[in-house]
Amino acid sequence: MSGTPKEQSDLLVHRMTWEATDVLSVELVHPQGKPLPAWTPGAHIDLHLDGLIRQYSLCGDPADTGRYRVAVLKDPASRGGSVYVHDTLRPGSRVTVGGPRNHFELAEAGSYVFVAGGIGVTPLLTHAREAQERGRPWQFWYAGRRRAAMAFAEELGELAAADRMVALRPKDQHGRLDLDRVLAEVPAGALVYCCGPERLTEAVRSGCEALGLLDRLRVEHFAAVTAPGADAEAGQAFEVECARSGVTVTVGPDESIVEALENVGVMIDASCRDGVCGTCEVPVLEGVPDHRDMVLTDEEQAAGNLMLICVSRCASQRLVLDL
Repeated sequence: MSGTPKEQSDLLVHRMTWEATDVLSVELVHPQGKPLPAWTPGAHIDLHLDGLIRQYSLCGDPADTGRYRVAVLKDPASRGGSVYVHDTLRPGSRVTVGGPRNHFELAEAGSYVFVAGGIGVTPLLTHAREAQERGRPWQFWYAGRRRAAMAFAEELGELAAADRMVALRPKDQHGRLDLDRVLAEVPAGALVYCCGPERLTEAVRSGCEALGLLDRLRVEHFAAVTAPGADAEAGQAFEVECARSGVTVTVGPDESIVEALENVGVMIDASCRDGVCGTCEVPVLEGVPDHRDMVLTDEEQAAGNLMLICVSRCASQRLVLDL
């Protein structure tokens, strides 16, 4: 058995380009030149890499329906995905791709403040282009360890104009980004978008909270090191019914819904298993989810009709899922 089907296709690696030190961009095309599924700024795709599934933000042009572009940082602490891309993947390779999906849409606002750290520039680059298309002013603050390691800096610079400010802040030249000043000068009515390492996202969150801007902050996380609910008690066992497959399981206090379903042969697309990537999102038909993910917005969690079943649990006694 399998869970909710995800759109997948086998794509061809058309080009790989060094964008910065240890950062490779990968362009993917359909082998027969067919158009690829449409996407919106902030979206990501799943790459199936030698038995692994990893998520990468799309950083090309949504209007170019013939190719996807992602950028991959070679991470010394990689669990295999980035190392495979850098050391094994080559032009001409075939890659199974899932998605695209978007949990980081650019909402309407009068203006925007983008704060990127390292490879977190990728989704924000597409946001900046979209804000430009909408005719909205924006600021783009881009922090990195070294200038040579900051991908797409030139592309960002080309977007700069009188109402579009790009500030590169490599640490080896400027020290740490002065987030207190950046956040203190957020224009009225602006939304703040942030993507980068946890140290940066947590600092931005803390700064926005202190200034009363938390409702205007949108964050995409790399990892769930301190995911909401990570330290919460697992709670009681509960029942999960899969409406389409007819399978019902009991989820124990120390296992996830994904694990319980896999134990009875209902296989779920679940990549990070930390509530970050959104791969295991499923519709909720009945019951009350106990949300513990870092993907769904407050509004989506309050609605209760979607949940990430790798980390979230049940606030009622029973859930019915569209699986």
